[in-house]
Amino acid sequence: MRVIENPQMQIGEVDISKIKFDPKSRDDIPQLLKGLQFLYTNPALREEIFSLLEKHIAPNVSKTKGRPGMALWKILVMGVLRLNLNWDYDRLHNEINYHSQIRQMLGHGIFDREGNYQLQTIKDNVSLLTTELLDEINQVVVKAGHSLVKKKEEKLRVRCDSFVVETNVHYPTDINLLFDAMRKVITLSAELCEPLGFSDWRQHRYNIKHCKRLMRSAQNKKRSSAKSDEQKKRRDDLIKESHQNYIDVAQKYLDKACLTLKKLENKDLNGTRGIFIRECIEGFIDHAVRQIDQIKRRVILGEVIPHQEKVFSLFQPHTEWIVKGKAGVPVELGLRVCIAEDQHQFILHHQVMEKQTDDQVAIPLVDEMKSRFADIESLSFDKGFHSPENQKRLSEKVETAALPRKGKLSQQARAIEQSETFRKARNKHSAVESAINALEVHGLDICPDHGINGFKRYVALAVVARNIQRIGAILKMKEQKREERRKRKHPGRDSTLKLAA
Repeated sequence: MRVIENPQMQIGEVDISKIKFDPKSRDDIPQLLKGLQFLYTNPALREEIFSLLEKHIAPNVSKTKGRPGMALWKILVMGVLRLNLNWDYDRLHNEINYHSQIRQMLGHGIFDREGNYQLQTIKDNVSLLTTELLDEINQVVVKAGHSLVKKKEEKLRVRCDSFVVETNVHYPTDINLLFDAMRKVITLSAELCEPLGFSDWRQHRYNIKHCKRLMRSAQNKKRSSAKSDEQKKRRDDLIKESHQNYIDVAQKYLDKACLTLKKLENKDLNGTRGIFIRECIEGFIDHAVRQIDQIKRRVILGEVIPHQEKVFSLFQPHTEWIVKGKAGVPVELGLRVCIAEDQHQFILHHQVMEKQTDDQVAIPLVDEMKSRFADIESLSFDKGFHSPENQKRLSEKVETAALPRKGKLSQQARAIEQSETFRKARNKHSAVESAINALEVHGLDICPDHGINGFKRYVALAVVARNIQRIGAILKMKEQKREERRKRKHPGRDSTLKLAA
């Protein structure tokens, strides 16, 4: 049983519309909660967001029968708090149980002692938010924000750029990726054998240490200050020998794991858990075989491994090796994310780029934006989005497409890029870097969630949270301006009414 919100207020509970925030606070929490309060207290916006939550989260679950689940409004509040404030689940768990204003936004009163949440409950419920749901909520939030700042006939001026959101992985080398695979093969094989009474892997902890010692030995052999040809040849022989010893031992344990799986073919594996572990072992064996092959080819045979054959994480296989040429950042491990921001600092749309470059996503991104926001007047990009096809198609879709060309410009291209509208859009394009920095500060520097679906959900939730905080910042600014006008008009009057003594 799930409800959108609890309809009956409890003793000591404060209505969300009555929650007061410190106008002088410069912290992010009041801005974010103020944005959430605006969405909640506007009946049309609340109805639209609640209908989306009900449609996407457990639509077939009865609203009157079964065990009570977390209210859908609470799930959205928790997800937005986690991303915008760059909290991990442990910090979120503590804050929603003990931060008074956050608990008021969740619908808890001062006497609600049973409203504490368990850590796993928070994780399970926040993960119910899907990328599609968050994308639709973001459209509602952006339109609500535009109603606060956008003039009636004003057109949107959009700037687009991409940046890298890193995945939570260690620096990959072929030998430490092999160790990752061996560690999981050995650990899971021991876990599978223990309930069945098999003693094949009783020394599994020693086996892991054995593999790790050989990996460290291979790593350390690479560090050398040899100068003469004879010393270099001796060092190369030692490197090959250490790598060969490492892969020989790894192959021995892989053969043993395959023999264990064969012995367990006709055994009862204790239900779905045992079957799942078996499938995981088979997957990690495949990873280990690939890494052994690549180590042999690279170190023993001296081949160069093609980039498309490499894997950069066994646990986050969507991770890409990205070189953007930034000073001091030789390589980034993660995925590119392209965002489109308007002149009011709202992020209209975003796209996670899997094995794509900037020029490949420009047209699909613009098509999707145009279907949502028809009043786009201009678009600005950097040179990474350039291609002859993009130049042609973008000029057909918007009045001004500020997409600089690469290389030497023709006379016609130079005339276009020196036009007043092009230069005006181009000069304002760098403001998108501020949006990227704000996203990175508020959670999108590195993604701790697992899998490509978790990555996309994390990015989408960060965009929604950032736009809600932007609404809160606008409301706070308007309140400050009203207060300043009041003080100028009535300098001797206090802003709060005082009761007579």
